[in-house]
Amino acid sequence: MDAEHDLLILMMVVARLTRVEADRRARQHGTTRAQWGILKQLFHHPGISQKELADNLEVEPITVARLVDRLQKAGLVERRADAQDRRIWRLHLCAAAAPYLDEIDRQRHEMTGFITAGLADADRRTVLAALKLMKANLLRGPEAGMPGATRDEQEEKA
Repeated sequence: MDAEHDLLILMMVVARLTRVEADRRARQHGTTRAQWGILKQLFHHPGISQKELADNLEVEPITVARLVDRLQKAGLVERRADAQDRRIWRLHLCAAAAPYLDEIDRQRHEMTGFITAGLADADRRTVLAALKLMKANLLRGPEAGMPGATRDEQEEKA
């Protein structure tokens, strides 16, 4: 099967190209895709610890610490000591981050439109549903088997 017809390879290529495009757009605004990811995480999870943020972003804690250093220096993020454990830093957005969040959302909306140009609304919904199912399957893990399939069907497809 060639790469253009291999679902797994095609998904990886689309993901890589999406990251490249997001990197390009972030650079145009003097930021990075990683910084955008942190700002969005902090918007959705105010007060998250640096370790929790690193886990969510699937990067090393030192990487998050360096990125947060830059965002803090830019006045977009502040670190606050945890009330229970002073070794833990809780991260919060500053008011100056609001325009960045608006721009991130605008860029995400534009990218979605650009990437899905030519897809009918029904096809877009089908792709979204399929990706959600694939994500759920991956989170469940291969040992859980295939949902809705009998054990014989699972073994037959394996």
